[in-house]
Amino acid sequence: PLLETRHLKKYFKTPSGMLHAVDDVSLSIEKGQTLGVVGESGCGKSTLGRTVLRLLEPTSGEILYKGEDITKFDKKRMLDLRTQIQMIFQDPYSSLNPRMTVRKLLEEPLITHFKLSQDELNKRVLWISGAVGISPEQLDRYPHQFSGGQRQRIAIARALITRPRFVVADEPVSALDVSIQAQVL
Repeated sequence: PLLETRHLKKYFKTPSGMLHAVDDVSLSIEKGQTLGVVGESGCGKSTLGRTVLRLLEPTSGEILYKGEDITKFDKKRMLDLRTQIQMIFQDPYSSLNPRMTVRKLLEEPLITHFKLSQDELNKRVLWISGAVGISPEQLDRYPHQFSGGQRQRIAIARALITRPRFVVADEPVSALDVSIQAQVL
């Protein structure tokens, strides 16, 4: 499997006791496979996705990526792994820095993880923005200057620009109207 969890748990301490957000989840996802997690609001789907990527630390259990337990990875190894595992967040506006242009938002993961020339940075930004329907003229605008559907496209581009092998999509179209949902999907 590309990614596997074994008895994964994520609990949160609350004033009224422990909240079992993710409780004993075991799953296996092969390369090229898509898995949909379905459940009512508040059942832990987003928490599961964030925990699988170690954006939240698991309470217990294992998360195996290509056979290695990433719960044991230190910060440096996790940073290196971030090019291969990414998340598309449910709310694009809160996941995009409002002080950065779209170009800077898309360049940032490349600058963080790769040593690329300015020419290569530009090529990658133009490639991904074109793939999600953002024109070159729009790259120097800020997130608030875009519609919800366009912001979601930017968030998708940002998640995919490092060419990850594994992507968690946390309801990436739930806040969009039906016509935009179809375009984004």
